[in-house]
Amino acid sequence: MNKRLLIVALLLFSFSLHAQQKLLSPKEFLGYELGEHFTRHHRVVEYFKHVADALPNVEFYQYGETYERRPLVYVVVTAPENFQNLEQIRLNNLKRAGMAEGAPSADKKAIVWLSYNVHGNEANSTEASMLTLYELSNPQNQKTQEWLKNTVVILDPCLNPDGRDRYTNFYNQYGNTPPNGDEDSNEHNEPWPRGRSNHYMFDLNRDWAWATQTETQARLKIYNQWLPHVHVDFHEQGHNHPYFFPPAAEPFHDIISNWQREFQVTIGKNNAKHFDEHGWLYFTKEVFDLYYPSYGDTYPTYSGAIGMTYEQGGQTGVTVTTEEGDPLTLKDRLTHHHTTGLSTVEVTSQNYTRVVDEFEKYFRDNLNNPAAPYKTYVIKGTNNPDKIEQLTKWMDTHSIRYGHPAAGKATRGFDYQTQTTSSVSVSTDDIIINIYQPKSRFITAVFEPQSHLSDSLTYDITAWNLMYANNLKAFALNERINVGKAYTPKVVESPAIASKPYAYIFKYQGIKDVAFLAALIQKGVKVRSSEKAFTIHGQSFDRGTLLVTRRNNENIAEFDNTVQTLARGMGRTIYTATTGFVESGKDFGSGSMNYLKAPKVALLFGKETSSLSAGEIWYFFEQQLHYPIVTLGTDYFKYVPLSKYDVFIIPEGRYSSLDEKFLEKISGWVAAGGKLIVIADGLNSFADKKGFGLKSYTTDDEKEKAEKKQKEIDEQEALTRYEDADRKQISNFIGGAIYKIALDNSHPLAFGLSNTYYSLKTNELHFGYLEGGWNVGALKGKVKPVQGFAGKHANDKLANSLVFGVEEKGSGEIIYLVDNPMFRCFWEDGKMLLSNAVFIVGQ
Repeated sequence: MNKRLLIVALLLFSFSLHAQQKLLSPKEFLGYELGEHFTRHHRVVEYFKHVADALPNVEFYQYGETYERRPLVYVVVTAPENFQNLEQIRLNNLKRAGMAEGAPSADKKAIVWLSYNVHGNEANSTEASMLTLYELSNPQNQKTQEWLKNTVVILDPCLNPDGRDRYTNFYNQYGNTPPNGDEDSNEHNEPWPRGRSNHYMFDLNRDWAWATQTETQARLKIYNQWLPHVHVDFHEQGHNHPYFFPPAAEPFHDIISNWQREFQVTIGKNNAKHFDEHGWLYFTKEVFDLYYPSYGDTYPTYSGAIGMTYEQGGQTGVTVTTEEGDPLTLKDRLTHHHTTGLSTVEVTSQNYTRVVDEFEKYFRDNLNNPAAPYKTYVIKGTNNPDKIEQLTKWMDTHSIRYGHPAAGKATRGFDYQTQTTSSVSVSTDDIIINIYQPKSRFITAVFEPQSHLSDSLTYDITAWNLMYANNLKAFALNERINVGKAYTPKVVESPAIASKPYAYIFKYQGIKDVAFLAALIQKGVKVRSSEKAFTIHGQSFDRGTLLVTRRNNENIAEFDNTVQTLARGMGRTIYTATTGFVESGKDFGSGSMNYLKAPKVALLFGKETSSLSAGEIWYFFEQQLHYPIVTLGTDYFKYVPLSKYDVFIIPEGRYSSLDEKFLEKISGWVAAGGKLIVIADGLNSFADKKGFGLKSYTTDDEKEKAEKKQKEIDEQEALTRYEDADRKQISNFIGGAIYKIALDNSHPLAFGLSNTYYSLKTNELHFGYLEGGWNVGALKGKVKPVQGFAGKHANDKLANSLVFGVEEKGSGEIIYLVDNPMFRCFWEDGKMLLSNAVFIVGQ
């Protein structure tokens, strides 16, 4: 017997011994039949550990931890003879993708990744994961053991443990005994914020690309170490819908390969075969498209996989009665997901050679012949170093390659600042990202100036460009420029620090500067903000610059050490002044150098608020600014004396609780010195109300024009065909598009920003300019997006409208943010607007 056969024999013998240790089914392990109850996360983890302990060809891993300290785990299962070569299989796959050096061996194994329960209250899929793991790993199941001879399967039982346990605990507490199928029963109606989102109420199925959340960050490290060939993201939809599996709906992004389209059909047909055997209903090619790059189907697709969403009707308790009068049970739902999970492994195994070959071809095309028109993206080295650092770290997260060119070059390209093609001078300090690399198509998806939208009926936003999110000086080129040298961060100037200076000076240009301001404030350091630009000691500083004077900080023990240590620890450049007498601008004792009082901030939180919007702000304060924020519940906030707080933030939401009496109260609080910040559709509760200057378009002239226009539209649409109803509606819809906003950056709301702001507009709200207020951000004249889809009628209504405004009222201010600058917390320039509203405006 040769050495290899001996190893396999020993492994099989070990497998037999492990099997004798008794692999338990989920029912045997949990003590109940799957589908009778929702299983809490810790028990799911224990079952996955049990299977790995019982069998030598199943490996259990913990890859991270949630904000609430629940483990993030996955298992790898394959045939015993593959298991000894598992690391080699993984490395071979990365070599095929060009992500590891060297040539792969001839041995081919398909890799399937099954991701469950990214939305916590779509809770059946975690139950299904246990049954699927059992059947895949069970030595007595001859079918699955045959599939595993050429396939490696990775199962992540729950991408969102915090949200799922929130839902599971709710249902286990309030579920009827026996379960009640009436959809009106409390057991089918979760309280705010529901279990869908994670701890900070982020939708993790919108975070794959932006990687803001700890769960996503941990998962991406593992995902990019494997790069599976097939990835399934298991979901639930409304309980009156049957099952969805691919092929997906249009729009497909142009970068998706023909093979990826083709094999979706192959998988769909195999799923259909199994569903047809049972008479189960399903649909394909509707609703769920492949466009927005941050889903659990599109991110894998743009990374070479066959990425798919599977949607089971549900989002309810153990049983619910559908509109047809039939019971839909948890057992039914998990069985359907279990069936498609095994079906996907089956059909991948049957086609494993082509699956691997096409995967390799996908990356070979990326490396040698990418089809996208823009071949190189240039980020100028003159951009804010913090923004460059932020973006390079983000690219590292996604294994995107970048660097500096070997030499300068004069060329032409698309200018993101002007949206025109112009001359470009590429320098050796610039950052080059060309698409001749493994992550080619993902790079195109997030950076291309325009994305072709084959169908405007899409499931999510239609624009997300990070060049605009960061407002970078950048260019897209049609020619290839190679990286000539590794990226090195620009050396930050280190001015000499005066001994016992009159004042410390810090530039204010981005979120890291805001976080530094927040840290200073919490140390008890008194800080000022310059309302005007100034020059001192030959150095120019822009408006918004932070001043820390020795005067007024005499009570800080070891003042110089405190400020310098904090600044160095947070990577801030320290400038010093030996006098308060400036060469131009206002002196340090001027009234234009505004003292920044430490604000006590409250956030409206709870029912009626958008949990996503409230969560974005909560996360931003706690995880990025590290500044305290009080969350006031909507069920009791009216009884809280607002005089305790300096700032009150009202996130997106639909508010019946903001009645006339409370609006009068809050108007008085503002007049007495409070600062109210209202975001997006939260503004509807304040527009046209007594005590508030926000007005809808209601002037007689505007109303007459609008009525005339609407009459024309109505006449045209009166004969709309029934089949075109959806398309008629989207003419008034903005599908998450980017608009170029004129910004008054002399106003404190816009400190640290340029005079142009790119706003990700996710609503159709439009209000008139403030009369007697500050129209800091505005859309002027006729407008259209610089990127993304917006219906014609929606665009017409945005002409000459307010985007960001400040109303001064008595001793306080009201900040109106028509667009949500915190949307999904990846729009970096937007964070400055909220930060300025909290810390700078009105001080």
